[in-house]
Amino acid sequence: MSSPFDPRSHADVLALVRAYPLAWVIGHGGAMEPLDATPLPLLPELDDGGRIVSFLGHFARANPQVDALRADPRALLLFNGPDGYIPPRLVSNPRWGPTWNYAVARFAVRIEFVPDENAHALKTLAATLEAGNPEPWTPERMGPDYPRKRQHIIAFHAHVEQARATFKLGQDEQPRTFHEIVAGMDDPALRAWMVAQRD
Repeated sequence: MSSPFDPRSHADVLALVRAYPLAWVIGHGGAMEPLDATPLPLLPELDDGGRIVSFLGHFARANPQVDALRADPRALLLFNGPDGYIPPRLVSNPRWGPTWNYAVARFAVRIEFVPDENAHALKTLAATLEAGNPEPWTPERMGPDYPRKRQHIIAFHAHVEQARATFKLGQDEQPRTFHEIVAGMDDPALRAWMVAQRD
């Protein structure tokens, strides 16, 4: 079933994970910890149609979640985009109640560890995060320490099996109420996402 809070297109979801790349990787833990979670920056990998089919990332090898995901590669990725409280003081309708607006994406994935791609994962992440920097940093700048430090991580692809996103950004508000909220709020990122989903 469709919802007024569905993103308009796959491009909107891609924009979200690119703008907010830090995701929670949630998987099964050990006997003492049924669930475990690690925040990691992840990069989307696309098919020819522009759909997200996997994510590239890396864990610290010492992270206990690595062994847990080797035993059971199923995981959930949670991306949090802009969010914020919308107070009634912004709205002229006295019966309007407060709400919380947000944009999030969830991906059920299967983790595939690819240690042979450690260097690729590090270089790709650095290049992505340093994009626009006139003198972008590269891992090689660590000098002789780089090969040794690279051994302490393990790259992975998170293959997407199911995806769901919720963009609760005021699409259900009356036009006057929506414009009052946008005019009065002080969060430029959330405002921009609200306007983009309304257009």
